[in-house]
Amino acid sequence: MQFGRTKIKTDVEYVDESNVLTVLESAMNDHISNYGDIEYLYSYFKGQQPVLQRKKEIRPEICNKIVENIANEIVSFKTGYLLGEPIQYVSRSDTDTSKEVGELNDIMELCSKACVDNDIAEWLYICGVGYRLVLPNDAAILGKAVPALSVGEKPDLGDDTPFTVHCLDPRGAFVVHYSGVGEKPVMGVKYVKKDDLTVVFSVWTGSEYFEIESDGINGTGRIVKHEKNTVGYIPVVEYVLNNARQGAFEIVLPLLDAINDTQSDRLDGVDQFIQSLMVLYNAEIDEDKAKNLRDAGLIILKSFGENKADIKVLNEQLNQTQTQTLIDDLYQKVLEIVGMPNRNGGTSTSDTGAAVIVRDGWSTAEARAKSDEANFKRSEREFLKIALSIIKRSGGLSLMLKDVDIKFTRHNYDNIQSKSQVLVSMLNNSHIHPALAFEHCGLFSDPQSAFNMSEAYYQEQMKKWEPVEVDSDENDDLQQTGQGASGSQEQSQEGV
Repeated sequence: MQFGRTKIKTDVEYVDESNVLTVLESAMNDHISNYGDIEYLYSYFKGQQPVLQRKKEIRPEICNKIVENIANEIVSFKTGYLLGEPIQYVSRSDTDTSKEVGELNDIMELCSKACVDNDIAEWLYICGVGYRLVLPNDAAILGKAVPALSVGEKPDLGDDTPFTVHCLDPRGAFVVHYSGVGEKPVMGVKYVKKDDLTVVFSVWTGSEYFEIESDGINGTGRIVKHEKNTVGYIPVVEYVLNNARQGAFEIVLPLLDAINDTQSDRLDGVDQFIQSLMVLYNAEIDEDKAKNLRDAGLIILKSFGENKADIKVLNEQLNQTQTQTLIDDLYQKVLEIVGMPNRNGGTSTSDTGAAVIVRDGWSTAEARAKSDEANFKRSEREFLKIALSIIKRSGGLSLMLKDVDIKFTRHNYDNIQSKSQVLVSMLNNSHIHPALAFEHCGLFSDPQSAFNMSEAYYQEQMKKWEPVEVDSDENDDLQQTGQGASGSQEQSQEGV
């Protein structure tokens, strides 16, 4: 397999009815190459790894096949670390759109976008690419340019959302880019295979939708449906992990295979020690008799002449200490290359705080996550552009892309005491605006919303402590009453 996926390109800047079949045929050649690699990586992620096909020439009956699925561990950790908390849309500090942004987050929650995000991230870390499909509900209801997700399946329209979002399997979806400056997307493709081996392609450009049928993957295609693209954008959004479009564990595949082989050899060593070979000296015994005696756990030997009969066991075994050291070294190298922390901790017990974070690799994991976050955000903005367009068309929010920022949150409650102290210190500094304190303390996933809520709460509390205004007539009466009371008190004291 090749390392990294091929970016599918065409020299056609605008795809229409006259050239869509030609562009699709050319793009499929690159996609088929990517398909084989993605299928291999996905199978590897699930545990179908080369060690399962290992063979031994010596004592082939003892051949353990151990899969230590570190690839799954890598993907699971990185997905959870990047998207452990759902992506939040927040209002930019220079705009007063926090209410509408809150409504946008509600729409995304109803669409189960967080689940789709996790599926996309998982594909990213497996094979380096992932795809999101956005379908407007109004178009689905009208039957316009919205294909089935699979044969016989219709999109789930929902009741309260203007669109639905889906994660597409990269083995059956891709985006074609123009090879000119900027390499803009010119066509999004999703396809499914029918039982009769017919392949149905759903093809979108920025303005048109095509449904194309073909007799097999490499068969000649024919347009069976041609409609206007009611979305106005290519609804297939491509996400990439890096420029090489390479998965998280792809670069360490040889190391992962070496760990599997070493673990299998270790267990072989144990089995071979238990089932040690016996060597007979100066003994005449046929194979059947030897087998029967071995199964019974007893061997009787008879000496002949001067040569004394004897038996010895070959009990050489693999050095388990050395193999464990090798495995530990290989595993540590895997962690360093893929940017994962050593969650077992280091050998030092005196390190605390930031020293532990650096020593165990958490700072490297955070740096890698920030890089992944930047790439994810780039595609997320494309999705958000489509979503806002659909919402606006349905008479919903009037938000624009420039009004919304995309917020990732990781380990929100780590060092919460230190973060709280930073917040208090900044709030007590008269030269720093309180909104900046909320933004930079690291406590809140949506600093602007937290600031607005806190400000409203502060104003509400201050009203409770405002002095009560009293009319002048009532004030005079109170003063007279006070004087009367004082006089009565004095008289009482004099009486006493």
